[in-house]
Amino acid sequence: MDYVLIKNEFVRKDQAYIDFYDRGYYFGDGIYEVIRVYNGIPFLWEEHFERLQRSARELDLEFSQPVDDMKKNILSLIAKNNLQNGIVYFQITRGEQERNHLYPRTLSSVLTAFTKEDDSPVSLQENGISLWALDDIRWLRCDIKTINLLGNVMAKRKAEDEGCHEALQHRGNIVTEGSSTNVYLVKDGTIYTHPANHYILNGITRLFIKQLASEEGISFQEEAFTLEDIPAAEEMFISSTSHELVPVTKIKGSVTKKLAIGPITRRLQKAFASAEN
Repeated sequence: MDYVLIKNEFVRKDQAYIDFYDRGYYFGDGIYEVIRVYNGIPFLWEEHFERLQRSARELDLEFSQPVDDMKKNILSLIAKNNLQNGIVYFQITRGEQERNHLYPRTLSSVLTAFTKEDDSPVSLQENGISLWALDDIRWLRCDIKTINLLGNVMAKRKAEDEGCHEALQHRGNIVTEGSSTNVYLVKDGTIYTHPANHYILNGITRLFIKQLASEEGISFQEEAFTLEDIPAAEEMFISSTSHELVPVTKIKGSVTKKLAIGPITRRLQKAFASAEN
């Protein structure tokens, strides 16, 4: 039987409910994290919680319980559901209040969490994916991991409608990120990816790939690339918690390009696989 976590209580999934007045429901007023679990152990656990706390500070959102207690409950949920390989998702909304744009700082935040069995996308990692390039018209605080993801949702839908696995978003000619991934370009043996500012989410997997690149002696530049740079790209790949590291073989939309899966992508995939075991 699967359990979920709601307000520090473990509840059977089929008996769980969210309060109608939860601000996450009508304002998307909350934050979240998704953590990969390998062999029952959450991966890059502390890094995810550091980002969660940053997101909370940026949204002026106070936790109603200590972070250490939150961690214990989420670890207990993983164990209670006997999750070996998959993800744990958890979100914190500002709290419950009759609908009002103005929030009081006295609300008690609401934690919810669930687990899901989910193997790594081996086929995508081996064969690569296609991207649909389109304008990035989201709000300007993409660095906050908020549950209000409608812009990302619409970009993902458009990519799927065009026969692509993921979006490739750009503001003007500058490539930012995917709808749920960070994006990288390889040229002259150097990896380029958008700097971690308010235009992108600083992915935990992104940070880990930066570390792996350093360990592998691969140049890694947090420098934005443009649509004009893509035709000369030697390799491209995406990353996220759920995707890990997936090569890009085709781009359509605002720019077109076919790519081979190159040696740098494969080296990083191999290093990533070694680290997760």
